[in-house]
Amino acid sequence: MCRHLAYLGPEEPLGRVLVEPPHSLYRQSWAPRRQRYGTVNADGFGVGWYAPGDPVPARYRRAGPVWADLSFADLARVVRSGAVLAAVRDATLAGADAEAAAAPFAAGRWLFSHNGAVAGWPDSAASLVSLLPPVDLLSLQARTDSAFAWALVLHRLRGGEEAAQALGETVRLLAEAAPASRLNLLLTDGATITATTWGDSLWYRTEPGRATVVASEPYDDDPGWQEVPDRTVLTASRAGVLLDPLEDPAAVSPKEPCT
Repeated sequence: MCRHLAYLGPEEPLGRVLVEPPHSLYRQSWAPRRQRYGTVNADGFGVGWYAPGDPVPARYRRAGPVWADLSFADLARVVRSGAVLAAVRDATLAGADAEAAAAPFAAGRWLFSHNGAVAGWPDSAASLVSLLPPVDLLSLQARTDSAFAWALVLHRLRGGEEAAQALGETVRLLAEAAPASRLNLLLTDGATITATTWGDSLWYRTEPGRATVVASEPYDDDPGWQEVPDRTVLTASRAGVLLDPLEDPAAVSPKEPCT
């Protein structure tokens, strides 16, 4: 269910990060190598990027497959950025909410993506609705499990939680409510990348002091790629990567931080 990628490093054309590598995110839309659920990611795509001096990212999202969008080819050729989050989508419910359901979701300086599915959605998440203010529920960007997960994360970020804690606690809550869920979340503010593994693959490659890439799967065969263990929260910057375990929800007090 989806492939996603985040990049921090020197400014590059979007195409050099998303299209040119031999197993790029672009190619993963029809030929992923390590996707455990689903085979084709043709139900939408999106890319978000940051421009120098502007903390609020730009986005380009569409409801169809990335390979069919000629405008994206031009965009990827000329737009340059040192901070990018992109995703290709394999929808749980094809066609739901069109491009509004395509990651990355955004608010302020944040970009967010979800690779996976909340099992039994939407009934399984009913017990979590009360955690959100009514205005947040009415403002959901789409009627999907990913949009709901983003609302839970954003509510915690706005409440002052650090990114790793906001993602970790959201994963725990969703996993407790819907135990068979797959909850690989990806978040960036243009300076750091935070991600979780919970039921699907995640890899990273870093050149400390220069560039870091976090992705559902490697986009080339460079031996520097490292797989992230399942049930882990990752925090990355251009300086490097930190990994911390996400414990089983049943073993953790709801008030205990996940760092």
